[in-house]
Amino acid sequence: MIPPLHLVMHGVAVRKHSSAEGIAAIAGLDLAQIASTLASAAAGGRVTEIDGKFLLTPAGFLILNGEYSRFYGLLRANTVFASAYDRFEVVNRDLKQIITDWQTIEVGGRRLPNGHTDREYDAKVIDRLGTLHERFDPILAQLVGAVPRLDYYQAALITALNKAEDGDSAWVSEVKIPSYHTVWFELHEDLLRLLGRDREE
Repeated sequence: MIPPLHLVMHGVAVRKHSSAEGIAAIAGLDLAQIASTLASAAAGGRVTEIDGKFLLTPAGFLILNGEYSRFYGLLRANTVFASAYDRFEVVNRDLKQIITDWQTIEVGGRRLPNGHTDREYDAKVIDRLGTLHERFDPILAQLVGAVPRLDYYQAALITALNKAEDGDSAWVSEVKIPSYHTVWFELHEDLLRLLGRDREE
């Protein structure tokens, strides 16, 4: 069993500057347990709180990074999980292109910022995002099968996609809300930490 302190510190690392509520979603623990564990971590110099948001201290990062191989050795040896992750990376490359096409638009052979005035163009990009999610859903189900707390991402991604498809375009990639791209980025960071891999540029 993974200790709550590790899960909370992992949640802080993934979210980077989040409230206790945000960390609870990642860690898969109830809010009362998150609050008490954060208090212990802060007292032990592992996290620091700034205006209700939590960050790992340098010592916290060292401790957390040293724990992954101990707590996830079996997961890292799980060939089904590793295969699902490799397929995630393939889909991830396609998502990067979709987000590029969402944020920019080609005009006269040049890429310019997308002002989102062309609704037909935007609708086509959101359609591509929906198709990508259909491809990704069975992959995510395999990841969740090995690490059940990852079901948070399952729910958050489909919520963001539904809102985008319903016409609220902010839910594609807006960084200040749990948009599709924001949640995807956090999922990627979560998986990289579990597997001890580096993010591909």
